[in-house]
Amino acid sequence: GEEVTQTPKHLVRGEGQKAKLYCAPIKGHSYVFWYQQVLKKEFKFLISFQNENVFDKTGMPKERFSAKCLSNSPCSLEIQATKLEDSAVYFCASSQSTVLNIS
Repeated sequence: GEEVTQTPKHLVRGEGQKAKLYCAPIKGHSYVFWYQQVLKKEFKFLISFQNENVFDKTGMPKERFSAKCLSNSPCSLEIQATKLEDSAVYFCASSQSTVLNIS
């Protein structure tokens, strides 16, 4: 089956450095979602995009974190000046739409 492609697989950074993660959504999917999972804790929603536009950024930290999705290139999540608490697994997901209509 098709899957989201995230690069790099692993990223090691010292404190105060810059980290950039990439996510290529499944072809034909217009929504992209980023999640952060700190060591064995629950998934924390960070941000979602509808094509190039931010769709929901309620979970995005106010500072240091930024994200973007440009057409015809992977989406990216960037952390300026990493802190210890940023150590986590970052998951990306994509979907065709966000609303499930139940009639």
